[in-house]
Amino acid sequence: MLSSNEKADVLIVGAGIIGAACAYELASRGLKVSIIDAGLRGATAAGMGHLLILDDNEAELALSQDSLTQWRKWGEQLPAGAAYQSNGTLWLAETEEELAFAKVKGERLLSAGIETQLLSASETLRIEPMLTKQIHGALRIPGDGIVYAPVVADWLLAQQKQSIQLHQAKITHIDEHGVRDSEGRRYLAPIVILANGLQAPELLPEIPLLGKKGHVAITDRYDHSIKHTLVELGYISSAHQAQGSSVVCNIQPRPTGQLFIGATRQFDNQDYTVESEILGQLMRRALHFVPDLASMNIIRSWTGFRAATPDGQPLIGRHPTLSNVWLALGHEGLGITAAPGTARLLVSQILNESLPFASAAFDPCRYLSFTQPEKEQGALA
Repeated sequence: MLSSNEKADVLIVGAGIIGAACAYELASRGLKVSIIDAGLRGATAAGMGHLLILDDNEAELALSQDSLTQWRKWGEQLPAGAAYQSNGTLWLAETEEELAFAKVKGERLLSAGIETQLLSASETLRIEPMLTKQIHGALRIPGDGIVYAPVVADWLLAQQKQSIQLHQAKITHIDEHGVRDSEGRRYLAPIVILANGLQAPELLPEIPLLGKKGHVAITDRYDHSIKHTLVELGYISSAHQAQGSSVVCNIQPRPTGQLFIGATRQFDNQDYTVESEILGQLMRRALHFVPDLASMNIIRSWTGFRAATPDGQPLIGRHPTLSNVWLALGHEGLGITAAPGTARLLVSQILNESLPFASAAFDPCRYLSFTQPEKEQGALA
């Protein structure tokens, strides 16, 4: 067998935004990293790149809050091609009941130190006049943002290029010494991180990941007035639902003048084909909130798959029986947002450091309930 890396401290399988963030964090600590990617179509390239605070539970809030803090630091250095903007999110309320929910959500975020503004209908229309006049109000989160994640992943690897080796190969086997690719090459290191999304169960079938199909579309370039990412409050209830399909409005202004439109979720569908019925539902939902979209041309639509766990929370931590394997998987639609916090949390675990926030909700042992490895406290400490 060939050894395709020299003296790597850590192997990472998957060079999307999660894997790249982990590689960057490890290399920043002085470790040598080999990152291996199959070059397959993944969630990083397909996703909308909405950077947002989510607060369905305390764990999700801590992960997204920590991550957005780091995104703002990265944003000061990112190249123009990353299209980073801190443009804020408007959570749109269609009814008085939803506006009351937005008020509670805003108060919860304020108590966590996150700036929010509850807007009346007139205030909402003043800052986003293209919205339907039937809107009842909105919750504004000014610290949210947008980014083009593939450029960021490349940028992160380039920042530490002396310490990171990038290989293109399809990994087909994992064991206590490292991994092997489809050509029989061996990659050796004491630590392996799986950050390859829906491909991870091909290596470890016990990992409980389900693909949620999503449709998105993008318009031609226009001189429109939309500044915030516009999201209906129904997105919150649909994001982690465990069955059925959903179509909710998420409209994101891109720096190019285009509008990026999502978002749908489908289970039990592993076909990348764009489905006209689902796409039609998506466009009708977007038109409901922004009627002027009717005069704009859609120039492209595509699909992708979110890697989701049964409870909607990612797997961040050590595999319970393979003591050299660590997981950074299952972020569903939060992967781009959560990449920096995931990397900080996982690397802190590996190096036996104080954790940046509580990790119990993300522990793989909640599903992979086997005997813990003997060495519990980190791996490279």
